Amino acid sequence: MLSRWIWPAVGVAVAVAIVVVPFGYAITGLHTDVLVGTGCGVAIAVGVALRGRSPVGLWTGILVGSIVGMASALIAGLVPGNPWGYLVPPVLALSVGLIRVRGARLSGYREMSRETFIASILLSVGLLPALIAMGLFSDPDGMSLNRVLLPVMPVLFVPVMALIAGLLTHRHDGWRDTRPPALLLLGAVVPVVLVVFMMATGRVDPGIRMWQIVVAVLLSMFAVPAAAFLMGRLAITWLEPRMRVYGHLIDYLRVMWVPIGGFAVGYLTIIVLFSGFYGMLDRFSSGAFAGSGASAGITDWLSFSFFTALGQDFVTISPHSVGARVLVGVHLILSAGWVVVLFAAVMTLIGPKLERIARRQGVE
Repeated sequence: MLSRWIWPAVGVAVAVAIVVVPFGYAITGLHTDVLVGTGCGVAIAVGVALRGRSPVGLWTGILVGSIVGMASALIAGLVPGNPWGYLVPPVLALSVGLIRVRGARLSGYREMSRETFIASILLSVGLLPALIAMGLFSDPDGMSLNRVLLPVMPVLFVPVMALIAGLLTHRHDGWRDTRPPALLLLGAVVPVVLVVFMMATGRVDPGIRMWQIVVAVLLSMFAVPAAAFLMGRLAITWLEPRMRVYGHLIDYLRVMWVPIGGFAVGYLTIIVLFSGFYGMLDRFSSGAFAGSGASAGITDWLSFSFFTALGQDFVTISPHSVGARVLVGVHLILSAGWVVVLFAAVMTLIGPKLERIARRQGVE
């Protein structure tokens, strides 16, 4: 029973990490910034995927987590020092906009607050590895206020983000609340006051002026998160229906997995076979290939055979003699023939199975 949750979560986490980690290192060389993006992306992805409980949910989780992870890594890399007040609000708002895939159920501020709270918990979990790597909990000279606030900062921003998301959604059909609840408005004031207090007392940026505090709060806690939420909502509205295609692909891949493997084995066999032919011809007929040289080994001939099978020119080696050109021509004919013949055979074999899958999905 537990494996039904663990293995999909591991697969989603690995897929998101493969996307976010290279993207993060392309932006910044700081490991902690990359860890911020990876942690946030993985946490959101696993949460969305497990709540979806279907192949479509897994693909949606990977997509949403990758977007959140890349956005987090981008903000962490562009803003030096990881000021969480600038990082958490837009990432949380973006996450809420992206995971809002059950639009009919979000009919009021209560449901919006629930979804925002779930996203904040996931982000708090995702930020923990980065906070641990920064030594927040092990540094004896660290500020006690930071130790308390930073791990739960996404939760502190829940009222503000839920209020912004609700105000940007309340005109949609099915929204039942005409005005925000008083308790939500009161809760939204708390993080704003807290951020202003921390900036005014120099805990965030010593020497900052009051007008700069006001501008920074308006931008970081209202304008940028609102834009992030709208971007996330527009993106998921367009992408989520199209992600259902990937859920249907699972049934087709189960049928085509064996033929695809057979094609790959045959194609690789042709490549390996002709790499030997090329190497043997070059050894017994000096000058058959230009650019080979005396140091050409099996890896060079495997590479040359691989690019020849794809119809591409290799960088350093090219056929020079008539025999070498004939051999390359035979290789190209066999490679193209293998694709055509096997494709026809596979479609004849699995065509009826694919039609049954299409009819079943059409009924669903």
